[in-house]
Amino acid sequence: MTEKQKIKLEMEKERIKGMRDFENGQIRQFLGLGDGCTFIAAGIDEAGRGPLAGPVAAGAVILPADHDILYLNDSKKLSAKKRDMLFDQIREEAVAWAVGLASPARIDEINILQATYEAMRLAVSKLGTAPTVLVNDAVTIPGMAIPQIPVIKGDAKCISIAAASILAKVTRDRIMEEMDEKYPEYGFAKHKGYGTREHMEAIRKYGPCPIHRRSFITRIVQE
Repeated sequence: MTEKQKIKLEMEKERIKGMRDFENGQIRQFLGLGDGCTFIAAGIDEAGRGPLAGPVAAGAVILPADHDILYLNDSKKLSAKKRDMLFDQIREEAVAWAVGLASPARIDEINILQATYEAMRLAVSKLGTAPTVLVNDAVTIPGMAIPQIPVIKGDAKCISIAAASILAKVTRDRIMEEMDEKYPEYGFAKHKGYGTREHMEAIRKYGPCPIHRRSFITRIVQE
């Protein structure tokens, strides 16, 4: 390893330590805990609230306290290659992890916000270890008995939320890549269901397919 690489590695370790310290500080302050008190924190984040097609995904992750996973960050700030690498590492090294999904039909039925909350509750319920506190990216999930801490832009500030964002993003992207094989005319592998010009033109040409969110594309279909 070159001296430059060593310096970059140390900087990354410090960045991740800062994210862990920030997260732990938020939790201790919120719960009124002293330094000697322990807790089990699960980071929660979602992917796919904005697209015109596909599910919304929510990740829930409990990270180990004895070591850090380097390069965790808001999933949107990472390359697809880096996300895939971290996706595997998180699943191998996390104390517990889970992903919850809400289908396009469910989104149409109860709206995207409520479907996102539902996916988050499902992800938490699937964790093999019960958390004592949830650290969420910006939201407070209704119907949860576990204490929750919403953190604005938490996926860039808290390591557990960053890990959850990666799980949700990669899971959803892979689903959309599978859907591209089933519905190749829409280009899902490229845009993942978001409202690109190419995608909207395909909807106008071919009409909606079964994974489109009908409540999101009414105007496009009418055009």
